[in-house]
Amino acid sequence: MPSWYLSKIRYQKEDEAGKLQTIDEAYLFDAVSFTEAEAKSYGQIVTDASDFSVHSIARMRLADLFTYEEGEQWFKAKVIYFSVDEKSGKEKKIVNYMLVNAEGIQQALDRVNENMRNFLIPYEITDMILTPILDVFPHKSEEDQGPEIPANMRPLAEVMAERQQQEEVFE
Repeated sequence: MPSWYLSKIRYQKEDEAGKLQTIDEAYLFDAVSFTEAEAKSYGQIVTDASDFSVHSIARMRLADLFTYEEGEQWFKAKVIYFSVDEKSGKEKKIVNYMLVNAEGIQQALDRVNENMRNFLIPYEITDMILTPILDVFPHKSEEDQGPEIPANMRPLAEVMAERQQQEEVFE
């Protein structure tokens, strides 16, 4: 199960008038710890500013994350459903938070409902909040990332084709 961390960065940027403006941005990372979230913040975030700082990192409790190709804004949905406690037979309220990207609040609501359509227990979406999150970075395993290729290395097929062309020229 992913552990999500909301990382807020702060940096100075010069506006059109030449004045320095403080910019705050929020990003969401899947990380094992606060330390890894901070390291990912420094590794992933690229700004026009030469230096930026991680202003704060907080754990964000999410039950699900729904991502789509289109959708610039991230919305946090509060979903409530009721479950029956097997021992006491009492009904208990369960609150889950879900994050979805969409173009607007109605599309976000539709997307959460679409993803919850196979849910057998009745549920209710009580809140849909626009978050300041600019981007989400899920965990990538070593296999997904692949080996990092140094800049001075080229594919073997390309090198062999180049050698063959050189040999044909010298013959």
